[in-house]
Amino acid sequence: MKRRDILKGALAGAAAFALPSSLLAAAFTSQSGGQTLGISRRTLEVNGKAASVFGLRGADGAPGLRLRAGDAFNVLLQNETAEPTIIHWHGLTPPWSSDGVPDAPLPLIGARADRSFNFPVGEPGTHWMHAHTLQEQLLLAAPLIVADPTDDAEDEQEVVILLHDFSFSSPEELLAGLTGGAAPMQHGGMDMSGDAGNAMAGMSHGGMPMDINDIEYDAYLANDRSLDDPEVVPVERGGRVRVRIINGATGTAFTIDFGALEGELIAVDGQPVEPVSGRRFPMTMGQRIDVRVQLPRDLASAFPILALREGSKERTGIILRSAGAAVTRLGTAGDVDAPVLDLTLEAQLRARVPFASRLADKTFDMALTGDMAAYRWGLETSAPLLVDKGDRVEVTLRNDTMMAHPMHLHGHRFQVVAIDGQRFQGAVRDTVLVPPMRSITIAVDAGNPGKWVFHCHHLYHMASGMMSTFAYRS
Repeated sequence: MKRRDILKGALAGAAAFALPSSLLAAAFTSQSGGQTLGISRRTLEVNGKAASVFGLRGADGAPGLRLRAGDAFNVLLQNETAEPTIIHWHGLTPPWSSDGVPDAPLPLIGARADRSFNFPVGEPGTHWMHAHTLQEQLLLAAPLIVADPTDDAEDEQEVVILLHDFSFSSPEELLAGLTGGAAPMQHGGMDMSGDAGNAMAGMSHGGMPMDINDIEYDAYLANDRSLDDPEVVPVERGGRVRVRIINGATGTAFTIDFGALEGELIAVDGQPVEPVSGRRFPMTMGQRIDVRVQLPRDLASAFPILALREGSKERTGIILRSAGAAVTRLGTAGDVDAPVLDLTLEAQLRARVPFASRLADKTFDMALTGDMAAYRWGLETSAPLLVDKGDRVEVTLRNDTMMAHPMHLHGHRFQVVAIDGQRFQGAVRDTVLVPPMRSITIAVDAGNPGKWVFHCHHLYHMASGMMSTFAYRS
């Protein structure tokens, strides 16, 4: 592939390859009508210390991208760093060549190189984008919001929250701490080389020990900030707010706590669901939730929205503040351990637009396997996941380990159709939690040919072998 694969002919010719990145971006925008997105290095202060992390920002300097349903995803991705990388558009369903996985099928984007993308963005929803390498741990992620034009008339404020877990140790050190320095595995451009942060907190599940939080991170962030210095978002008294929350953490699940506010869950993974009211909503790694809240009119108030680390006291979050309200300082740890995620909410969810009812053309059984002590993880099937375009495919994910796994399928959306064999018409998603010794059955309509990655969205489980493919025969 050419070093600067850009514009698909709009800027063809040798002169385009010599342009500085700023001029290249301007030329791309003016001639193609698209947007530019830059990958850069930046310094972030965490716990009073400076840390070098990645950034993923549009031409206006804001993190991520905001598009509208029906638009083209016409984007020039510029790698302004000295390291090769690649970005996955989590939640979108691009052609396979644009998916953003190392060598599946395209190689990493080289240092100071560019790559252009142009495909239909699809339906509205809360999505995100992130590196499909260990660089994800270094905050190489950002929101990817596809707005619904029909919402233009809605009188509501939008707030986007991107959650992260953060470590001053490198991801290679974290992985080596988990594996005991075992030989790294290679997956395309993902370098699994590299004692850091091995927690393996034990819980009980049906009398058996359950492992959660296998890394002790240095901080938990919401929009790059901890609760020592949280983002404070101005809101109107009596206003309505749509809160879009993205769990971009690499190894941490959260319970989202709206405190005094009663929320209405209206979408998961960018897909609308029948509304579910509540004050707490679980979300595993890679998942997104949209929650609508109505603020009270009577008093000026500040409303924390907290992300509680699973099974622990650590927390992060932001604060909604109406004019004149005092903001109380919050600690980065609560008084009690947060809940361990289960499938209670998943069993309640119903898609607003479920898949058409039809029998499966192909069914598969996938075992989620692992050895926590050796830190080896895997996905095993009796037959490869090979499908034909037009198939209705059902995959039953059976977790044979004592650690939960958030399973993510690229290039498709699926509907949850059974929990532990009990059938129902659940949510449409792209990432689903499979707790220890439980099973989830998903239905997929095979309409996007390629050799798609199917993996656990715990970064270090994926890096240690928990990755497979969902491939088309042709």
